[in-house]
Amino acid sequence: MEQNVKAMLPGTFDPPTNGHINLIERTSRLFSTLDVVVAENINKVCVFNADERMKMLKELTSHLPNVNVMIHRGLIVDYAKKNNISVMVRGVRALVDFGYEFELAMTNKQLYPSLEVLFLPTDPKFFVLRSSAIKEMAAYGADISTMVPKIVSDLLTDRVKMLT
Repeated sequence: MEQNVKAMLPGTFDPPTNGHINLIERTSRLFSTLDVVVAENINKVCVFNADERMKMLKELTSHLPNVNVMIHRGLIVDYAKKNNISVMVRGVRALVDFGYEFELAMTNKQLYPSLEVLFLPTDPKFFVLRSSAIKEMAAYGADISTMVPKIVSDLLTDRVKMLT
């Protein structure tokens, strides 16, 4: 682990998946501090509000002493600047993810040149997990218990029942 390097792993996390938790755990071993940043994305309609997502992530990462979970409304590079974060980690599942993430990384690099962006490939056992697909499966009553932590499964199942 590099000493005193602060990193962040931003995302919508709606809902947090086993893949997200795996990325957080793996990234937390690489840096002295990791901020998991729950982003408020004005272009996304979320099932859970930012406070609910933050609460779930705090519980799911409570075993990781160097992980902080925060909410940020605005550009993620502004969060990095304000908090002296030098590395942003992005998980990628497939080539299509990489293309999108690469373009986003180049934009962020223009806005904050000293921010390094690292791409961390998804663990193969979590390769197909997409929050949007999990929400859709839950809405149709599918068993999502192997895709998300139990607290998320319980909350998501209850939430989709309320929405239908």
